[in-house]
Amino acid sequence: MSAAATPQVPHDLPTTLGALLASGWTSRDVRAELRENLLARMRTGTPRFEGVVGFDDTVLPEVERALLAGHDLVLLGERGQGKTRLLRSLVQLLDEWSPHAAGSELFEDPTAPVLPVTRARAEALGDDLPVAWRHRSERYNEKLATPDTSIGDLIGDVDPVRVAEGRSLGDPETIHFGLLPRTNRGVFAVNELPDLAERIQVGLLNVLEERDLQVRGYALRLPLDVLLVASANPEDYTNRGRIITPLKDRFGAEVRTHYPVDLAAEVDLVTQEAAVGRGGVARVPTHLVEVVARWTRAVRESPSVDARSGVSARFAVAATETLAAAADRRAALLGEDGPAVARVTDLEAGVGTLRGKVEFESGEEGREYEVLAHLLRVATAETWRDRLGGADLSGFLDRVAEGGHVDVGDDVTVADLLAGIGTVDGLGAVCARLGLEDAPSPAEVAAVVEFVLEGLHLTRRLAKDPVEPGRTRFTARTRPRAVGEDG
Repeated sequence: MSAAATPQVPHDLPTTLGALLASGWTSRDVRAELRENLLARMRTGTPRFEGVVGFDDTVLPEVERALLAGHDLVLLGERGQGKTRLLRSLVQLLDEWSPHAAGSELFEDPTAPVLPVTRARAEALGDDLPVAWRHRSERYNEKLATPDTSIGDLIGDVDPVRVAEGRSLGDPETIHFGLLPRTNRGVFAVNELPDLAERIQVGLLNVLEERDLQVRGYALRLPLDVLLVASANPEDYTNRGRIITPLKDRFGAEVRTHYPVDLAAEVDLVTQEAAVGRGGVARVPTHLVEVVARWTRAVRESPSVDARSGVSARFAVAATETLAAAADRRAALLGEDGPAVARVTDLEAGVGTLRGKVEFESGEEGREYEVLAHLLRVATAETWRDRLGGADLSGFLDRVAEGGHVDVGDDVTVADLLAGIGTVDGLGAVCARLGLEDAPSPAEVAAVVEFVLEGLHLTRRLAKDPVEPGRTRFTARTRPRAVGEDG
């Protein structure tokens, strides 16, 4: 959470150590705090990891057991599985407000300060020691591990400015603390841990085992109260780096993450993350979100795609946002008023732009677009069968046969598409099956009509041919279906 979004400190919170103790507050380390708050949420049925989708029966129980045991943990999984989102959700389990000795660089417990300067102030002021408060959003810090990350970045180093001011090198006040100690009494996350140089990983050994901090040659060992969590991609162990064995041994838990197990979870994830349908952005009907979800799963399972690198959930999110953007562009160019609604035509817009999100096998070079386009057609057909299989669609076939053709595409307005299909028997029932029961808008009806026509084409009951750039035409098939044809 950004500093601008941090809530204001309530006025009724104690501002001195004496008032804090009189309020009944008791000191807890961060592990005890997480454990007690997690158990309290379990007992009351309060959501424990808001925004985390698809892990309820697999990953989250393991994470909860690790937190209840007080273990540091590492999440291991392919890209785009929600590891960072899960790590960031841990902040929800912290107390909303936490007191610390005012002015402390390390946000020390006012009843047990660790820096010499803070201890001296506490002894001199006693119950009058000023107390400040931190919101839980400020008690989570994150570092993306990169090969150039230094010990100074993570742990700390000598501050040459303070030395130049006249302090001796042995003075602890010459230390500039790194990001990890500044997360004292909070949660510190290292993203992509294997990318951290091995000599820098060694610097984390004491933090995980002895729970203290050592800076260069200083005779200073500061006890840290921090939960250390990390993420890693198993491919990193062989391609870019590795987690050194002593560090792996010090993590109390290693939890494997995964992509959404079922289609419903994939749809929920896309619906939650994609910025569509609000703020003027085009709406994407549920059946097209499902097409995108099936497409993503098909790409992951395709033998043409490198399974080791995975296909991120960001692929599905980007596909859905591109789908909405294509609908917005079409509506703007055609001068249509009202909220735009994505149609099957808009799905093709994502094929070209999403190729860079997928690592293909070496033998598929030059065929990336063809592979993705084929899998998109398969996903569309599967969704059509699932949503409209068994429905009476004879009215659509009759209207196409009577009118001769129906045109769709980027240059076909909602009004033209609906005029081309005319009045269709059974359209209301089809809209209801696709979740549009309450007076759908013309744009929503157009999306339904095009989805039905596309499915009839994919199941070989209608022909579909390009007639000009930006326009394709559905017509009745001129030959009877052969025995065994799908449909």
